[in-house]
Amino acid sequence: MEIEQKSIEFIPLDQRHGSVKSLMTIWFGSNMVILAISTGAIAPSLGLNLAWCLMAILVGNLLGGLFMAFHSAQGPHLGIPQMIQSRAQFGVIGAILPLLLVIVMYLGYFASNEYLAGQTLGFLHIPLTPAIILAGIVTLLVCIYGYDVIHFVEKWASILCGIVFAIVSYFALQQPLPADSLNLGPVNMGSFLLAVSIYATWQISYAPYVADYSRYLPEDTSISSTFWYTYGGSVLSSSWLHILGAFLFIVIPNFAANTPADIAGLWKLPINTIVYLAMIVGIVCSNSLNLYGAFMSTITTLEPFTKIRGTRKTRVTIVTITAIIGMAIAIWGSGDFLTIYSNFLLLLLYFMIPWTSINLIDYYFIKRGRYSIADIFDPSGIYGRFNWRSLGTYFATVIIEIPFMNTTWYQGSLSVAMGGADIAWIVGGLFAAIVYYLVSINSQNIIMETKSGV
Repeated sequence: MEIEQKSIEFIPLDQRHGSVKSLMTIWFGSNMVILAISTGAIAPSLGLNLAWCLMAILVGNLLGGLFMAFHSAQGPHLGIPQMIQSRAQFGVIGAILPLLLVIVMYLGYFASNEYLAGQTLGFLHIPLTPAIILAGIVTLLVCIYGYDVIHFVEKWASILCGIVFAIVSYFALQQPLPADSLNLGPVNMGSFLLAVSIYATWQISYAPYVADYSRYLPEDTSISSTFWYTYGGSVLSSSWLHILGAFLFIVIPNFAANTPADIAGLWKLPINTIVYLAMIVGIVCSNSLNLYGAFMSTITTLEPFTKIRGTRKTRVTIVTITAIIGMAIAIWGSGDFLTIYSNFLLLLLYFMIPWTSINLIDYYFIKRGRYSIADIFDPSGIYGRFNWRSLGTYFATVIIEIPFMNTTWYQGSLSVAMGGADIAWIVGGLFAAIVYYLVSINSQNIIMETKSGV
C-alpha cells in the first residue's frame, strides 16, 4: 500500500472508494483497547455497584454515540475532514479555537494509550519508558501511511482483538462477584450522572475526526447506512469493554495498578502471551487514529497562514513531532493514571459539547448539508474569517456549564446542590443547539450559503 496523497483537501468523486461496511470494523476495532477497559473501571471507582455501572455505561454510550454517528454521516457527502468543515460554522480563522482543543484531545488520548502500551510491553520485561517509545514508533509508521492502511489494520485488529477479548470475558465471568453487585437499590445519583458523562465523552470525543474515515466513501452513500454502521460498531465494542472493565475492577483487587497484567492473568494458560500481543495490536491500531487526527487538525490550523499542504514530508514531520510530545506526556503522567485520565475526559467534554452541538445543528437544520467547499478553504469567502454568532454561542455555553461541573479541581454550585451530579454536558449541549439555531436561522449568510451549494 502507498502513503496517502490527500490530507485536508476535498476528495474528488473519481477517487472515492471503499464500502460503508468498513465503518463497522474501524469503529469496532478502535474500541478494542485496554484504554476502554480502564475507562470502564472509572464507574466502580466512583462507588457504584455493578448494576449501576452497567446502567451508566449503556446510557452514556447510547447517548454519546448519537453525536459521533451523525458526524460520521457528513463524510461521504462533503468529502472533507470533519474539523475543516467547522470553518463553515466558526469562520476560517475562528475554527482554530475548536481545532486547538481537539489537538489537545488527540495528545491526551495518544498519551493515555501509550502509557497502557508501555505497561503491556512489560510482559517482555521492557522498562516502562522504552516500552512507551517502542509502541509510539510502531504507531507512527501506521499513521504515516494514512487512510487505507488504518482501515486495513483496524479490520484485522477488530477480528483478532474481538476473539481474544471474548475469551477474556469468558474467564472474567468465572470470578465471584461481591454480594448485592447486581442490586439496583438506592444510588448516589451524583456519582451515577458523573459516570454517564464520562462514558458519553468516550463517544463524543470521536466526533471531531469520525468523518475523516468516511470521507473517501462514494458520495451517494446514504446517511442512514453511514450512521448505523458507525453507531453499531462504536457503541457495541465500547459498551462491551467498558462493562468488562467495571466487572474486573470489582472482582480484582488493585485492578487499576497494572491493568494489562491483570487482564492477561485471567487466561489460565501458558499462552496468555496472546492476550498481551492482542492488547498491543489494539493499542497501536487505535492510537494511529489519534496521530492521524492530530496531523489533519494541525494542517487545518496552519493552512490559512502558511498555505502548507499535506505532502509526505509534512506528514512525516508533523506526525513525528506529535508522537514525541504524546510519548513525553505518557512518561510524565504515569504516576496516577486513572485520576489524571478521568479528569481529562471530563475537561474534554465541557469544551467539546458546544462544538458538536453547533456543528450538527448547522449541518442538519440550518444549511442542511449545503456548503461551498471552495469557500471553506478561502478566508475571504462567504464563511469569513470569524463567525461571531458561533464563537459567541460557544463561549456562552462554556460559561453556562460552569455551575454544573464536577471535577477534582472544581465543583460548581449547582452540582453541589444536586449531590455531586455533573450534567454540564447535557445543559451545554441543549443550550448551544437552541441558541445557535435561533441566532442563525434568519441570518443573511444562510441565503448566501444556500445559493453557493456544495
